[in-house]
Amino acid sequence: MNNSGSRLPVFYGTGVALVTPFTASFAVDYDGWRRLLDFCIEGGVEYLVVNGTTGESPTTTAAEKTELLRVAKEHVAGRVPLVYGIGSNDTAAAEEALRTTDLHGVAAVLSASPAYNKPSQAGLVAHYQHLADASPVPLLLYNVPGRTASNLTAETTLRLAQHPNIIGIKEASGLMEQCLTIAARKPKDFLLISGDDMLTPALISCGGVGAISVLANAYPKRFSDLTRAALAGDFATARDGLFHLLPLNPLMYEESNPVGVKAVLESLGVCGAAVRLPLLEATEGLKDRIRKAL
Repeated sequence: MNNSGSRLPVFYGTGVALVTPFTASFAVDYDGWRRLLDFCIEGGVEYLVVNGTTGESPTTTAAEKTELLRVAKEHVAGRVPLVYGIGSNDTAAAEEALRTTDLHGVAAVLSASPAYNKPSQAGLVAHYQHLADASPVPLLLYNVPGRTASNLTAETTLRLAQHPNIIGIKEASGLMEQCLTIAARKPKDFLLISGDDMLTPALISCGGVGAISVLANAYPKRFSDLTRAALAGDFATARDGLFHLLPLNPLMYEESNPVGVKAVLESLGVCGAAVRLPLLEATEGLKDRIRKAL
């Protein structure tokens, strides 16, 4: 919140759902982490998301999460805002994480809907209201039904948008009518953020403010340029940038995220392609097709 009481729209443009680099022995590669932070910032993105699901948050330890955030705050040094991922299918556990995590220097928390236990819409409202009440920083909802097996409906999102500490949503349902309903009826300062790279210009055309992107790990300049073009109303430029990335996009998810984008980052010399079980590093066949797409 700012001094006038309105929610701060600081998340216009491109945020990066950062991967977590690992060494060949699956330890966190903090040198690779610093390279990735610099690579994205120098590419012109507007903000960075630490410890999201693209960062393999289910398989990083509490100590690693703490250190990744500490290093990010130290290395980024205020160059761009940081968003930190905190979520759980146990509301009490997520509340505890919000209370105990050092969120100084963090602009907002991104919280994915609970996975596996499939709460009702009323349960999702209660979950997010508890988190918003507990969070010392603004909260961004994250709707990704393909991973959580539950969808935050437009009505539920609009109800949660009334909470003064819930400032927006990363919408990755792929349901454009749902997104349109949110855009048409949301509070003016509630942020509709694309969670699907390929739908970013379309979502911006109907009221979205940008994206939290996977591809921007590897293509920070191209993706942030096309997003800014769309925000400026130059949809021809945005479309051309998107079409350039279109052949690569499905390869990012063919063997699950972030397997594909880590293979691209390895080819660019930013960090290695290693992922932690139960994920496996990209197969040679996928790497070959990625090289051809590049």
